[in-house]
Amino acid sequence: MIKIKAVILCAGYATRLYPLTLNTPKSLLEVGNKAILGHLLDKIEKVKEIKEVFIISNHRFFEQFRVWLNHYESKKKIKLLNDGTLSNEDRLGAIGDLNFVLKEEDIKDDLLVIAGDNLFVFSLEEFVEFYKKNKTSQVAFCDLKNKELVKRKFGVGILEKNCVVNFEEKPWEPKSSLAATACYLFKKEDLSLIGSLISQGQIDAPGHLIKWLVENSKVNGFVSEKSWYDIGSHESLKEAQEDYSKIKENNQR
Repeated sequence: MIKIKAVILCAGYATRLYPLTLNTPKSLLEVGNKAILGHLLDKIEKVKEIKEVFIISNHRFFEQFRVWLNHYESKKKIKLLNDGTLSNEDRLGAIGDLNFVLKEEDIKDDLLVIAGDNLFVFSLEEFVEFYKKNKTSQVAFCDLKNKELVKRKFGVGILEKNCVVNFEEKPWEPKSSLAATACYLFKKEDLSLIGSLISQGQIDAPGHLIKWLVENSKVNGFVSEKSWYDIGSHESLKEAQEDYSKIKENNQR
């Protein structure tokens, strides 16, 4: 069985969601009566190849995550890390935080990386099975079926036989309707490329990392048409909360 470790990126400051996130980290906001982080950990719990999970927080919200995790039951080993930042101005950025975890924990295994504000319906078990067949770094895409829906909002990929042949971060004129979710699985051999990108000053949008990997390695695309929510605004949070409430109501009937 292959060994995969997991990282959940929860160190952002979510200024676009103020005042909700002034005193609460975005990953602990509730959707469907459960914290976003809880939804993600529940999905990871089902993946037998993953034994260890790292959650990266900033210093400001570290204690809130620690208290929350004390009440979360898991069969996985979960470790909470503190990136030491205190504000949006000194944040490390998504790629910077990922690099922090890689160095701090000396990770040498294949690595699942998920943004802590990313809600999706597709199965992580299917995502990992897809990886095992291809053994190539991969990103999960959601097909929104309409190029206008991805325009200037998401990273957009073009696939040929599952391989990502082109990737653009928030393009003005997208070439496809495939929106990159913030869910990635990197083969261990590609992890060293992250440090190379950091040296170029790219520390924030994970899309820059995917573009870099497409140009310097090989990346496959796992495509889902199921619901996906990028919780980056009040509108997207409200949409997710409403949809999850409907799902809960339907399950109770």
